Amino acid sequence: MFLDVLRRRNPAFIEAAIRLHQEGRIPTNAYVLDLDAVEENARHFRAAADRHNLKVFAMTKQVGRNSGFCKAVMRGGIDRAVAVDMACAVACNRAGLKTGHLGHLVQVPRHEAPMAASHLAPDYWTVFSREKAQEAAQAAKRAGRTQSLLARIHTQKDTFYRGHEGGFPAEEIAEVAAMMDALDGAQFAGLTTFPALLYDQEKKKVLPTHNLTTLARAAEALAKAGRSGIEVNAPGTTSSIVLDILAEAGATQCEPGNGLHGTTPLHAIEDLPEQPAVLYLSEVSHLHQQRAYCFGGGLYIDPVFPDYDVQAIVSDTPTVAQNAMASVEIPPPSAIDYYGMIDTTGSAKPKPGDSVVFGFRGQAFVTRAFTVGVSGISKGDPRVETIENPFGVVQDWPELR
Repeated sequence: MFLDVLRRRNPAFIEAAIRLHQEGRIPTNAYVLDLDAVEENARHFRAAADRHNLKVFAMTKQVGRNSGFCKAVMRGGIDRAVAVDMACAVACNRAGLKTGHLGHLVQVPRHEAPMAASHLAPDYWTVFSREKAQEAAQAAKRAGRTQSLLARIHTQKDTFYRGHEGGFPAEEIAEVAAMMDALDGAQFAGLTTFPALLYDQEKKKVLPTHNLTTLARAAEALAKAGRSGIEVNAPGTTSSIVLDILAEAGATQCEPGNGLHGTTPLHAIEDLPEQPAVLYLSEVSHLHQQRAYCFGGGLYIDPVFPDYDVQAIVSDTPTVAQNAMASVEIPPPSAIDYYGMIDTTGSAKPKPGDSVVFGFRGQAFVTRAFTVGVSGISKGDPRVETIENPFGVVQDWPELR
């Protein structure tokens, strides 16, 4: 879905990835990142958020919490991360990107709360229940801190992905705020939900969900009760062009993830300010009955679009040419993606050892793929900065010695 955008808007990135792979400098089964483009995207996003007076927390899970990505985001002016889970927070913190928001989407496990409070010390900590609020408060007290808590709220007609449910009834937010303020070691700071915005496949637009209205109404109720300085965290399908929607709804925080590497659904159909900055790289392993089999491990497509003809560039030399394109069948989500199967009946004639470049809206942290940060592409001097596993841990690769 994103390969056409990559070919048109960042062809030097594709060519650099193929060249580096053919030289043995980056591994097969890797999400490769154009760190120059990430830095510029972050800089643009930071400026747009500042115009709307929005705090920005970068989501890094989609690119495997790669430390090079974290540092590029920081160079672009974003100095805080939102951690989808504890592993995410630890990886970002290790890279120098401090934890701005923890506990959303995944709550902090009970016995990991002390480490979260003392080692990570998040600016904001989301809780879904009284018990989780108490755990956060107790851990913060032991760490000598007062933790700012965000309440995840919900009401009828709100949207949640299956398995993401949880939180406080929005109608009880005044009581919830008072409960949090009464905890020794914590204080109520504001509200959150997910998703606040979603891509509408029929209208080809990013639109507010009912959840965003729920946040606005709850914040208004708190203001009428005399509370001020309420934080409103409103993540979901966040690119720089949707920030006016969030600001008008009263949001104070935004959390770009795919927006920082140019792979929100809207990036696939419109040229937004953010440049495409991630691709997935594989290699042809062998041929069998008019199919070329390429290595898998990261063949995960975030299911925001209906099924489509997955294509890849297959070549042993740097190119973005149309005649190097081929259709690829990838295993269904219920299967292990050992290989993808490339059609060999078209103009592309794959052979073992060829590089295979996909344009995915991925989720590297749920795969077994490497993540590779490459700098210098914008200057014509690509350099591999780091090769890491999906937990942001640097891998020993001979070419980096």
